[in-house]
Amino acid sequence: MSNSSTYPPDKRSGPSGPLSGVTVLDLSAYIAGPYGCTLLADQGADVVKIEAPSGDNLRKYPSTLEEESRAFIGLNRSKLGLVLDLKTPEGLSALLRLVRKADVLVHNFRPGVSERLGIDYDQLQQVNPRIIYCAVSGFGETGPLKNKAGFDQLLQVMTGMCTIQGKRGGKPELIYGSVVDYYAAALVAGGVSSALYERERSGLGQMVSISLLRSAMAMQSARLVWAEGEPKDIGRDFRSGGVSGIHPTRDGYLYLSANTESFWDSLCKKVNLPDLACNERYNTVRKRAEHASEIVPRLHEELRARTALEWEVFLCDEVPCAAAKPVEDLFQNPQVLAEEVVANFDHPLVGHYRGLSRGIKFSRTPGPEPYASPTMGQHSDAILEEAGCTKEELRKLRKKGIIK
Repeated sequence: MSNSSTYPPDKRSGPSGPLSGVTVLDLSAYIAGPYGCTLLADQGADVVKIEAPSGDNLRKYPSTLEEESRAFIGLNRSKLGLVLDLKTPEGLSALLRLVRKADVLVHNFRPGVSERLGIDYDQLQQVNPRIIYCAVSGFGETGPLKNKAGFDQLLQVMTGMCTIQGKRGGKPELIYGSVVDYYAAALVAGGVSSALYERERSGLGQMVSISLLRSAMAMQSARLVWAEGEPKDIGRDFRSGGVSGIHPTRDGYLYLSANTESFWDSLCKKVNLPDLACNERYNTVRKRAEHASEIVPRLHEELRARTALEWEVFLCDEVPCAAAKPVEDLFQNPQVLAEEVVANFDHPLVGHYRGLSRGIKFSRTPGPEPYASPTMGQHSDAILEEAGCTKEELRKLRKKGIIK
């Protein structure tokens, strides 16, 4: 069934952003590629989400929302929706029409798939020499693992993140929240933006390669230092240990940070442990980490005097701290509201909801208002008409199931 939504949507209103006028074709799925494209949309780019007839698999993920996946909605804001079967000659032809006018194309096909589809960089560069072609993969385009599927938690396990997250000598622990994917998304947005900047000088496009392997390792640059002569099994983590961390209180948990001399002194005074502040055994972060077994029990004893929320108020600006709260509290957090991080959205299936607006603030070019993620093929007709397809061509494409 054809959708008559306008192109671009009426809700794409407001001031221009740094990337306004840039057109991005998002052929990626799951998290890293799609959210990287969303970060570009946040900055004003016109992003077209192109899905196969089966749809982005993230739409099928478990969700307490009945009509759509919460993850898909959160990761694909401010995009137009197009369903296109690239495995057909007609679908490929339609995509090439879009490529001729586009600035950026992003995909996360495994190496070899784009060549089989006829949309690898060498081929699309002939269609549009200015195209910025961003390929997101698990392990990169070379090496023995280049054809292996890569996922966030797989890379966490492989690159040592889970081993360090767990207790030394104990079971490895996953870091929930898809941190590798989200960091890769930031690399997508940063890499594409840099390539667009360079294109302004050279007039030429180029290929930008992002991998989850590089993302996972880039996140650990402070750990990935191996000096000559060092043994393999050494402490590579840089956590201060002991004092800075999450602690129990009379009710709830409190995060404390006391890595500077002034914060350590303030903490000792505020929690009624002034003798610790003047003890030379504890006067550096390294010493406090070494003697955590002496400090932490006394700290916990004093923290039982108040709840986590009470400590948060009492310590205030003198000691960096935060009471552990559920994510739902963010929707009413005064700082979040003041920064306008949350926006209101209307989705054709889900209805009204609140969600993230954008992650970057620009003073002169803040960017247009965000809008909800697209439903399957929500803007297919309008996008392809803009690219030059006639209504009769669209009718034939839809009859064959090439578009939806």
